Amino acid sequence: MSVNAADAKEMVDACARANVKLLIGYRMHFEPKTLEIFRMRKDGEFGKVLFFQGLSGFKIGDPNQWRMKKELSGGGAMMDIGIYSVNGARYMIGEDPVWVTAQEVKTDKEKFGKGIDETITFQLGFPGGAVASCLSTYSMNNLDRFFLNGEKGFAELQPSTGYGPIEGRTHKGPLTHPHVTHQTIQMDEIAGIILEGKEPVIPVNGEEGLKDMKIIDGIYAAVQSGKRVDLHL
Repeated sequence: MSVNAADAKEMVDACARANVKLLIGYRMHFEPKTLEIFRMRKDGEFGKVLFFQGLSGFKIGDPNQWRMKKELSGGGAMMDIGIYSVNGARYMIGEDPVWVTAQEVKTDKEKFGKGIDETITFQLGFPGGAVASCLSTYSMNNLDRFFLNGEKGFAELQPSTGYGPIEGRTHKGPLTHPHVTHQTIQMDEIAGIILEGKEPVIPVNGEEGLKDMKIIDGIYAAVQSGKRVDLHL
């Protein structure tokens, strides 16, 4: 949404004053297999949710691209691909986290300069007792997996957020919803929100984006301090 929570808050406030909708490109909020797991969790089919794992990463290419410039990207892998696990933890568990801890690993300090994170692992705690363990990286491929575990069952998506077909299964069997290009569904649904006042199953508004930016700010703060950071979303 933005390079930090302060900028995100300015965007939310400006759009509220102008009485216009602010929507964030949350592509996965409209993806059928993702929505089926969301429905199952909401309907209690997993029982009490206990744990979420989100793995998000790939090997970054051109070191001179905008993603590697802090003034343009706001950070490194966390701002680009890590956001999927941050947001996924929230809609999969169905709560907003109340604390975060995080650790950073940087193996190539020349390529990943000051303010550009290479790999961050982070943990989130939720008010209902669930915990999330996630990884965001620019130095490993084959990381695109969500896993949700509850007292009565589980759900897994792998790939979970890529542009191609999403593959998933739960304790009840494979998810077989047909693949439709994500951006097609996203733009059609966003048009419906703007033009017809439709309400998405999972919110895509500016307030939703602001919460994720506050969490990412908290992750960076936890990396710097080495301590648990309380979140107030």
